[in-house]
Amino acid sequence: MRKTVAGLLAGISFMIACGTSAQSQELTIFWAEWDPANYLQELVNEYEAETGVKVTVETTPWADFQTKAFTEFNAKGSAYDMVVGDSQWIGAASEAGHYVDLTEFFNQHKLNEVMAPATVKYYSEYPANSGKYWSIPAEGDAVGWSYRKDWFEDPKEMEAFKAKYGYDLAPPKDWKQLRDIAEFFHRPDQKRYGIAIYTDNSYDGLVMGVENAIFSFGGELGDYSTYKVDGIINSEKNVKALEAYRELYGFTPPGWAKSFFVENNQAITENLAAMSMNYFAFFPALVNEASNPNAKVTGFFANPAGPEGDQYAALGGQGISIVSYSENKEEAIKFLEWFVKDETQKRWAELGGYTASAKVLESEEFQNATPYNKAFYETMFRVKDFWATPEYAELLIQMNQRIYPYVTAGQGTAKEALDALAKDWNATFKKYGRQ
Repeated sequence: MRKTVAGLLAGISFMIACGTSAQSQELTIFWAEWDPANYLQELVNEYEAETGVKVTVETTPWADFQTKAFTEFNAKGSAYDMVVGDSQWIGAASEAGHYVDLTEFFNQHKLNEVMAPATVKYYSEYPANSGKYWSIPAEGDAVGWSYRKDWFEDPKEMEAFKAKYGYDLAPPKDWKQLRDIAEFFHRPDQKRYGIAIYTDNSYDGLVMGVENAIFSFGGELGDYSTYKVDGIINSEKNVKALEAYRELYGFTPPGWAKSFFVENNQAITENLAAMSMNYFAFFPALVNEASNPNAKVTGFFANPAGPEGDQYAALGGQGISIVSYSENKEEAIKFLEWFVKDETQKRWAELGGYTASAKVLESEEFQNATPYNKAFYETMFRVKDFWATPEYAELLIQMNQRIYPYVTAGQGTAKEALDALAKDWNATFKKYGRQ
C-alpha cells in the first residue's frame, strides 16, 4: 500500500524516538534539462550545507523527459526520489500510483494559503476540486510576451500608429490592440514582422498558444469535473479566439509554421518581430546581453485581455512530487518541509527560479527584481491549464490535428475545426469511461 504523509511523519517520529537517524544522506530529483534545473541545484546545495544531506538534480533533455520518467515509474524503479513533473502528468501519475499522496502535508502546511491559487489548482490537485494533492508547486511558469521597446518608442512610429489606429502605441492591453500592433509592424519588404506566436504541433506549443486566446476570450476547454465538452470547446467565444489566433499567424515571419520557444526568442534577438510569445522561463536569456544584442531595448508584458475583459494565460511550469518507489521518502518529506518555507521560496526566486509563493510574488522586491517579474506576478494569479487526465496525451494530439491545418494553412473554418475536436474528445472520454 502506498504510504501517506501521516505514515511517513510517524515513521520519522518513531526513528527519532528509537535514537536512529531518519536521514538517508542523499536524494535525487529528476527534471528536464534547462536553466531552472540549474537554479534548483544551486538551491539544494544550500540545503546540503544546512543539513548534510546531498541532493542531486538529475536532468535529461526535454524531448526525453516524459519518456524517461514514465519508463522508470512503470518499472517501479527507485532511481528518483522526487520529480519536478509537468502539470499534465498529475492525473496519469497519481492514478497509476507513481506519486505519494501529499494531501496531509499540503493541509498541515496550509499551502492553499501559501501558494498562488491557480498553481495549487493545476500543479497539485487531482481530480479537479477533490481536495487531494500530489505535488508542491515548484516552478511557476506561464506564457507572456516580449517586445521591442525601441520600435514602440520611436517617435515616427508612434505618430504613424496613432494616425492609423487612433490611439497611442504602447504594450497592448487587449487582443484587438495586439492584432493592430502586429499588423502595423508587419513589413515583409523590410524583413520586419509583426509578431511571433507558437505554432509547433509536435507537443503542446501550438495548443498553449491557442489557449492564450481561448482563455482571454472567455472560453474554456471543457468542464474538468464532468468532462463535458459539447458547446464548450466549440463555443462561439472559442471560435472567435481561434479566428483571432489564425489572424495573428498572418503577421508572423516567413516559415513560422513549426515554431516554439527557441524560435520565438530568436524573433527578438534577430530583429525579426515587434512582439513575441514565450514562456517566462525563457525570458532571462532576453535580458542577458550575451544572448540578446537587443537586451537593453527588450520589454515584457502579460497576455492581454480579451474582448470582454477576461485576462488569462496558458499555464506552464511544474510541481515537485515524491516518487512512490523511492527508498528515501522520509527524507524527501523533510526536504519539502524546507522547500516550502518563506525564506526558501524567497531564495529560490533570487536564484532565478519562478516561485509560486503568493507572499514572494506580491512583494515589491520580487516584482522589481527583473524587467519581466511584474508581468510574471500579474500572470500567475490568472492562469489556466490543459486537461490533466491520464489520457491528456491523446487529447493533445487530437487538438493539434484539428487546429494546426486551420491556423497555419487556413484549411476549413475555426468552427469546423472545433466541432470536429469536440467529437474527438467526446469519443476519447467515452472510451476511458469519463462520460
